[in-house]
Amino acid sequence: MTKDEMDVLAAYQKMQQAMIDKDLETMRSLVHKNKTFTHMSGKKQTREQFFGEIMDGTLNYFRSDIHDPQVTVNNDRANLKASVTLRAKVYGMSGTWTLRTDTNFERISGKWIQVN
Repeated sequence: MTKDEMDVLAAYQKMQQAMIDKDLETMRSLVHKNKTFTHMSGKKQTREQFFGEIMDGTLNYFRSDIHDPQVTVNNDRANLKASVTLRAKVYGMSGTWTLRTDTNFERISGKWIQVN
């Protein structure tokens, strides 16, 4: 992987850890204010709605493992595709789920930030 590709993957991993740690400041620093999230159920949320559910315990993430990441960088835009296995308790259901992620990033002020 190139340095940029490694930096994108590191930004994603840092976000996953911030979700586990319920570290709101770090989450906000890694996600653009206009980003939306789509859950496996299809439910869409704004950044602040998603973060609010993490912080109030509706969404509890315990472990995140990233498998076979593929990062594509084009100047100040990047995309990460991978399988992510999450151990979590979400909306009252505990379990381990492996989901596909297709996450876009933009380099803003030298930092890779998740964007739509």
